[in-house]
Amino acid sequence: MTDDLTNLLDDAPTWRLNLPHRPLTGLTVLVVEDSRYASEAVRLLCLRSGARIRRADTIRAALRHLQTYRPGVIIVDMGLPDGDGADMIRTIARGLPRVPVILGISGDEGNRDAAMRAGADGFIAKPIESLAQFQQTILASLPGQARPTGPRLVADEMIVPDHATLRDDLAHVVEVLSVADDETAIDYIARFLAGVARSAHDRPLEDAATALARDHARGQALAGELARVSGMVQDRLASVQGL
Repeated sequence: MTDDLTNLLDDAPTWRLNLPHRPLTGLTVLVVEDSRYASEAVRLLCLRSGARIRRADTIRAALRHLQTYRPGVIIVDMGLPDGDGADMIRTIARGLPRVPVILGISGDEGNRDAAMRAGADGFIAKPIESLAQFQQTILASLPGQARPTGPRLVADEMIVPDHATLRDDLAHVVEVLSVADDETAIDYIARFLAGVARSAHDRPLEDAATALARDHARGQALAGELARVSGMVQDRLASVQGL
């Protein structure tokens, strides 16, 4: 993957940042995120900010995108189904010329240090919903010559994605849990679910998913915990299906 990305990222993108109410006008943002709920939040934030967005839900899909265009910003989830987000950040950060802005995102604040050590310019903690915070994180990470110099409106808008995307994420969890019979799948879905629950402000579900990940890491028996988490997800899925 290292050689592929280094060869692809050979041109620096250009943009214009000149609209005070849409300060990211001209930027193209690639979000590499497997949660549809979180990805939709970033899409809405980009739309409100004037940025174009491309989406990929795996590292492999992101590589395909990078074969055809050069983003100004790459936002990488720290836990992806086909690899470690920190590894992808590290590879992109070594590409020449470098992608101007590389950000890590995660529902686990503990991943901030891993993202920064890998070469990220910043980190966004889920839930990703504050328009002002989103814009400021990107603007503060831009090279000095690319930052807007005029006045900028500071938006206080909070973004709430459509519940249909939350339903899709919960359905994905149900599907994976129904066939999860190896350690890799359980570890991935526990962390995925924790991030989804955090984005949806569902603390009980987040705690249950975090406990599942912790018990799995400790090598403890998981049958009871899996059943509890599965039941909670089914309950949430039934609730959002009626919205």
